[in-house]
Amino acid sequence: MQPTISIPQHWGYPRFALEQRTNQGIILGLYYYPNGTELAEQFGDGWRYALMPNKNSDELFHFQESQIQPFSPQELFLQIRAEIELYQQQINILKQQLAVLTGGFTNA
Repeated sequence: MQPTISIPQHWGYPRFALEQRTNQGIILGLYYYPNGTELAEQFGDGWRYALMPNKNSDELFHFQESQIQPFSPQELFLQIRAEIELYQQQINILKQQLAVLTGGFTNA
């Protein structure tokens, strides 16, 4: 069963999703400042997002929805493809290390 998030109808729907990759980073959280509240008056109403610049970062940045730029489909494809290639290289290195440890025997 997948978790469900309910959003009040008068809030509007967020433009971005959790774990979405953007030019600013990966979206880890989102929150809403309703119109007419103190936070909305101070920071602007609407959706705000918490982003981590990259998966190895310990920093978290907050952006308004209008400040976030999604990757184009081509940019996203190239980024994911490069990440897959990196993981494949790491797997090959680990297989080689395992082969040395087991005297050439692997279950791969």
